[in-house]
Amino acid sequence: MRNVLITGASRGIGAAAARLFAENGDRVFLNYRHSQGAVRKLCEELTAQGGEVYPIQADVSDSQAVKTMFDTLHSNGISIDVLVNNAGMAQTKLFTDLTDEDWHTMINTNLSSVFYCCRAALPDIIRRHNGRIINITSIWGQIGGSCEVHYSAAKAGIIGLTKALAKEEGLSGITVNAVAPGVIQTDMLSPYTAEDLQALRDETPTGTLGTPEDVARAVLFLASPDSAFITGQVLGINGGMV
Repeated sequence: MRNVLITGASRGIGAAAARLFAENGDRVFLNYRHSQGAVRKLCEELTAQGGEVYPIQADVSDSQAVKTMFDTLHSNGISIDVLVNNAGMAQTKLFTDLTDEDWHTMINTNLSSVFYCCRAALPDIIRRHNGRIINITSIWGQIGGSCEVHYSAAKAGIIGLTKALAKEEGLSGITVNAVAPGVIQTDMLSPYTAEDLQALRDETPTGTLGTPEDVARAVLFLASPDSAFITGQVLGINGGMV
């Protein structure tokens, strides 16, 4: 049984990935920052289905909080085999209106969190000479998004981190990959109007929006033995937008 840590697992892509890993027989640790109720409900649901899942609270944008989270895991004899860096946030704002706080919050939440969690997880994985790291980036990290410059920059940073870390850890038996969702039906779309969503469908070659499960299946694949020769890659789940 593998130990899987998913950050930002309370809803959306993180929750969908938690369901698939639990169904796969993995022991899953669901990281959350504030959404204790949602994570508790998800744990109850998956436990009732025979899964082994546990909540673990930490603000992964904070270096010390990540260290404390991993110290807690280690104190319970848990070493992570699969790390899914999913925690993130979005914000739509004109570049000229961005504040220092907007920038730092976005970078810390979406990019620094990946660095902190990878750094904390890697020593154990390197010692075992086997492990998987999957980072959730975005189509906007590949092509850039108007009025989402800070979001696009953070997500592009994840791609650079993924490719570089894959080269550094390849001889240690570790694969590091990224999944780049396109327009996915999650809470991040809540500010959009029905007209906005239809426009996004029209821009997508499949004529549809993606689901969290579409992304979660890609994450599960990259964590599987079938992906052993895949590393440093960015897998686009975007309906053909790129």
